[in-house]
Amino acid sequence: MPGVNEEKAGLRTRLLAARAELSAEQRTAAGRAVRDALLDRPEVQMAGTIAAYYSVGTEPDTRGLVFALWKRGSYVLLPLLRPDGDLDWASYEGPDSLVAGPRGLLEPGEPPRGPGAVARADVVLAPALAVDPAGNRLGRGGGSYDRALARVGPMIPLLALIYDAELLDRVPAEPHDVKVRAAVSPGSGVTVLGAG
Repeated sequence: MPGVNEEKAGLRTRLLAARAELSAEQRTAAGRAVRDALLDRPEVQMAGTIAAYYSVGTEPDTRGLVFALWKRGSYVLLPLLRPDGDLDWASYEGPDSLVAGPRGLLEPGEPPRGPGAVARADVVLAPALAVDPAGNRLGRGGGSYDRALARVGPMIPLLALIYDAELLDRVPAEPHDVKVRAAVSPGSGVTVLGAG
């Protein structure tokens, strides 16, 4: 689908440029607002296992969220990027348990739990550059998260973390793109989407 791929690439460029204009303070404030919105959600409060991610670069800051979930007693899984581009998962055991991973990522130093571990999570938090009301999610283009999210059952809360301006009217999508069920943004909190 060359047309869709070109549309996605152009949208990624525009969204990444907008994120690059945000200050570190804005990213931190966004991360706090997203953290607070998620910690108030009953499905997050009741979750025994949460698959999350440790933010990098201009993503909304998830470091405080990951720490808060762990401190509260949730079993937090973070991704490990495998050489084939798929995601494995390992437990977060506090900030000192993280080690340098590929592409500037911080990853848990704990033993891998296998790519299927994400399917056993009660809540899954995913990075996104944008989402739309139908639940279409635009990622970075590597396909790692689409492969991982395809393992998540249809009844599991699957939430994409974005900035306010990244809830768009339409996100280009292909058949393999996995829809999310909600978006979490600093100003709007949790927005339920029409994903089935």
